[in-house]
Formats: sequence, C-alpha cells, structure tokens
Amino acid sequence: MNNYELTSIGLLIPFLGTVLGSACVFFMKKDLNVTIQKILTGFAAGVMVAASIWSLIIPAIDQAASMGKAAVIPAIIGFWIGILFLLLLDKVIPHIHQFADKAEGPKSTLKKNTMMLLAVTIHNIPEGMAVGVVFAGFITGKAEITSAGAMVLALGIAIQNFPEGAIISMPLRSEGSSKAKAFWGGAFSGAVEPISAFLTILASAFIIPTLPYLLAFAAGAMLYVVVEELIPEMSEGEHSNLATIAFSAGFTLMMALDVVLG
Repeated sequence: MNNYELTSIGLLIPFLGTVLGSACVFFMKKDLNVTIQKILTGFAAGVMVAASIWSLIIPAIDQAASMGKAAVIPAIIGFWIGILFLLLLDKVIPHIHQFADKAEGPKSTLKKNTMMLLAVTIHNIPEGMAVGVVFAGFITGKAEITSAGAMVLALGIAIQNFPEGAIISMPLRSEGSSKAKAFWGGAFSGAVEPISAFLTILASAFIIPTLPYLLAFAAGAMLYVVVEELIPEMSEGEHSNLATIAFSAGFTLMMALDVVLG
C-alpha cells in the first residue's frame, strides 16, 4: 500500500467513526440516557485533549526545534490562531449545543435540529484539518511524521466521533425524525472532516513550511471545542464524576496509542 492509498484510508477513518455512532439509532429504541451521554462526552473530550497534546502540540514544538528555546513560539502563535478561528465561527454561525435552551451566534429561524447539526459541524472542521495537516506532513516526507503517527491521530478522532455520532442521531430520532433521517443527519455532521482534511492536503505545498503553526492551530481549535462545549456538557448536573472518569479513560487511551504506536 503506497502513501496515497494509506492517506485515503486515514482520511475516511474519522468519518467512519461518526457513521458507526450514528447507526446506533437503528438498534436503540429510546434516546440515550443523560448519564450515558455525559460519559460518552467526557470520553470524547479526554481523547481530544490527549490528541491535541501528543499528536499536535508536541510535534509542533519538535518541528521548530532548530529555533532552540524559541521553538515554542510557532506553537503559541498557531494555538492562539486556532482559538480565535473557532471563536469567530461561534460568532458567525447560528448553532445550539446539547442540553442548551438558547442558541448561539446570529439570530436565525433555523430549526433546533439544524442548529444542533451546525454545532457539531463547527467542531468537526478543526478535527478534519488536524488529520489533514498530519497526513500532509507524512506524504511529503518533509516532516518527521510516520504513517503510524498519522493513523493514530485518525483513529483517535474516530474513537471520539463514535459517541458523537450517537449523541447527534438519537436526539434527532426522539424529536420526530425517522430512523433513516436521524442516521443521515448524524452521518452528515461528520462529512465535513474528510472534506476539510482533503482540502488541507491539497494546500500541502503551503502547509509544510508552516507545519508547526498549523499543527498548533488544530490543537488550539480542538481545545476550544473541549473547553467551550464538551466540558460544560459533561459537568452539568448529576453524575459529573462518572464523566470525569470517562474523560480520564479517553485521555489515557489516546495517550497510550500515540506513545506506543506513534
């Protein structure tokens, strides 16, 4: 299997995670229990935090090692650009988060289901870019990114996408959508990931010289999602301790995958 075939598979793995999670709507008669949703959200948050550190921020600093002690500067700049980018999307796109009663962004007449899908789509964009920039570094050979390291990130994103797919499709079903419509709604929310990853790779000629910045950019964007959305959702109300344990489990799993396989 050549590098391009491996990359094609890697770009689809996160999307497959969302599709499989969305398919839960065909096998479950009732909406996900709130406690289960909190546990799954906590697990996904843990995976994203670990991926941001080991797969993105540390490699970003390593890529700029020739700068000596200033190697952290590209990581800081890229990180803050990622934070501000997601903040901008939050302000210009109407959306509503899980368990929230009030929509965010500009006023809109969109239905709640549509705005829930937009909320998930917003934070899938940086995940897709993260996978794309890592595989761009791998296929060009200009960065010290191995095939295993790139696949680990794709697998980590897929793992956290599985509960995400279920969390978006099951509420759609409970609010009156057919099983098929709820499934496609959940699956569609993840379609932006391979698209944004592919577009990132197409621009690889421009990306590689600034790889440390873009790795950190993806990390900043992902951590914005974790702190602004996932942690509040997992911590609200009862059983937040179970969500915290799930967060720790997700963090540990992703950390182990990256260190052992990356």
